Amino acid sequence: GTEAFRRSRECFGELITVLADPESGRLTHAQMEDQLTVLSRELVRVLHQDSLDLRAAREQRREPVTGSDGVARGIVEPGHDRGLATVFGKVAVTRMAYRHRGAANLYPADAVLNLPEDKYSHGLARLTATEAPRGSFEQAAAAITRATGVRIGKRQVEQLAIAAAAGVDAYYAAHRPAPAASDVLLVMQYDGKGIVMRPEA
Repeated sequence: GTEAFRRSRECFGELITVLADPESGRLTHAQMEDQLTVLSRELVRVLHQDSLDLRAAREQRREPVTGSDGVARGIVEPGHDRGLATVFGKVAVTRMAYRHRGAANLYPADAVLNLPEDKYSHGLARLTATEAPRGSFEQAAAAITRATGVRIGKRQVEQLAIAAAAGVDAYYAAHRPAPAASDVLLVMQYDGKGIVMRPEA
């Protein structure tokens, strides 16, 4: 189990070596902060990759898997990779493919991980949904890069923002109040305390 994290341990060792280098003693606090930001992001990305690789190594072969199309897939091929852009950087997810001639492959591990259909993680999608309404798509992309170090293009930000807003109309349609009965009085009230009143001359 712990051998799976060999790369993470090596990455952590390299980080310590960099910080222990006598040359690091010449860095200002701001320079050290910048260096640690980059190195720690890479360490967490490698930890994430190692944990995904461990899950792949532990994945158990299942009985034939039947898709929503009703087709059972009995041929199993290990080692199918897909890329995933996360808030830590790019990682690869390796899993078993369940196949049947003429039918699309199924990947049960994707469902266990709740992977998105596209290559952007839920964390990046959530960050995009937060940043996109604050300005332009370019500004959102720049904010995501500042926060995570991950570079994401304007078009990808736009696509993620559109996907995030896909359920808005349905949400408001489901939460629209029913018309009030004719005997219900609707009243509007205003608080005028914030209005400056000038006395007449």
